[in-house]
Amino acid sequence: MSTRTLIRGGLVVTAAEETHADVLVEDGRVAALAAHGSAAARAWTADRLIDATGKYVIPGGVDAHTHMEFPFGGTFASDDFESGTRAAAWGGTTTIVDFAVQSVGHTLREGLDAWHAKADGKCAIDYAFHMIMSDVDESSLREMDGLVEEGVSSFKLFMAYPGVLYSDDGRILRAMQRSALNGGLIMMHAENGIAIDVLIEQALARGDVDPRFHGETRHVLLEAEATHRAIQLARVAGAPLYVVHVSAQEAVAELAAARDKGLPVFGETCPQYLFLSADHLAEPDFEGAKYVCSTPLRPREHQAALWRGLRTNDLQVVSTDHCPFCFRGQKELGRGDFSRIPNGLPGVENRMDLLHQAVVDGHISRRRWIEIACATPARMFGLYPKKGTIAPGADADIVVYDPMAVQTLSAQTHHMNVDYSAYEGRTVTGRVETVLSRGEPVIDGRKFTGRAGHGVYTPRATCQYLS
Repeated sequence: MSTRTLIRGGLVVTAAEETHADVLVEDGRVAALAAHGSAAARAWTADRLIDATGKYVIPGGVDAHTHMEFPFGGTFASDDFESGTRAAAWGGTTTIVDFAVQSVGHTLREGLDAWHAKADGKCAIDYAFHMIMSDVDESSLREMDGLVEEGVSSFKLFMAYPGVLYSDDGRILRAMQRSALNGGLIMMHAENGIAIDVLIEQALARGDVDPRFHGETRHVLLEAEATHRAIQLARVAGAPLYVVHVSAQEAVAELAAARDKGLPVFGETCPQYLFLSADHLAEPDFEGAKYVCSTPLRPREHQAALWRGLRTNDLQVVSTDHCPFCFRGQKELGRGDFSRIPNGLPGVENRMDLLHQAVVDGHISRRRWIEIACATPARMFGLYPKKGTIAPGADADIVVYDPMAVQTLSAQTHHMNVDYSAYEGRTVTGRVETVLSRGEPVIDGRKFTGRAGHGVYTPRATCQYLS
């Protein structure tokens, strides 16, 4: 049975333009846009009317870096696909791209099947997968081709975590060479893990066991060095490269230098690097453990380079790297040894609001907000224009956003399954009011009306940002 929704009176903001327009939704897709008050808009009828007067009408967010139910350090991320996607919806995100993990000694297919099993029937919003490669050998290289064809078109490798997820330069080069042939995109965790492990060992031997030493042993130059090395390996392979969770100004400089040469090199940063700093890692009484993630939070002076990189397009995407661990019982595993603190922060619910605050603060424009949070991640990972924009034919993943509402971020009110907020007590201007996922209201006037299983798996094309 056909259903029509009319969103009337709002300012439609996409990466391309801002226009006072009404939006007609039919059967889960955007059917048409027309100027507010125009004859065409006045003629529309609908089963459901949403008054967006004084509000923004924006595309649903695309968070291209999440880790639901992710295994790390003997425990699992505290959000599963049900709680994590529900929280994402509350924050105005309507699509996530999560990371399926190949376990050492197993095939890519086994890892992907395991993540499908975790997510199937659980998600409140649409989802897709990247593939983490833990074993790069002839078999897994062949498997890459088939995964690209079926819509898993990006592969993450780690220059960090020796003995767990680490790939050496030879394996990285082979994977890049394969991606150059099959159209896949290599995503890189760029930190020199071999050198970091030496610094960790030395710190622990000195008795430097507190959370702040997590940041000090993961030196900014070891992020910059790994970023440089990844870029050179990608040049040798003739492959594009996407560097995840860039946190250091020296790493931004490496990306900018490569892009100045015209190389297909891209970078993402995360809200924690834009809004938090190494000061949080140094909080007393083990509170700093809440802020342990990798790459680590940096001294505050790095933030200016990250904002500048977002304005100059040397950084293209802001994702969350959402990988929450509760303070009690999980982060506490590292009391007396910072290297045992599970690495990861909660944030899938906060990204769109924090980036709107960046608009309010003058760091970025409204259109750039939508570009880095919706349109570019959709293009980078083969989901555009189905996702990431409001245009005829696109999925009706639409957020009615109140730019004047003031809220205080807190674990008392968030919907992520974690016992603290990385942004506890921070006041931001702007708040999600209503969220449509494929035309269905999942947040309706600040009430959750969605359900587990509404979200569907969404195969992806290859990177559309290269053209």
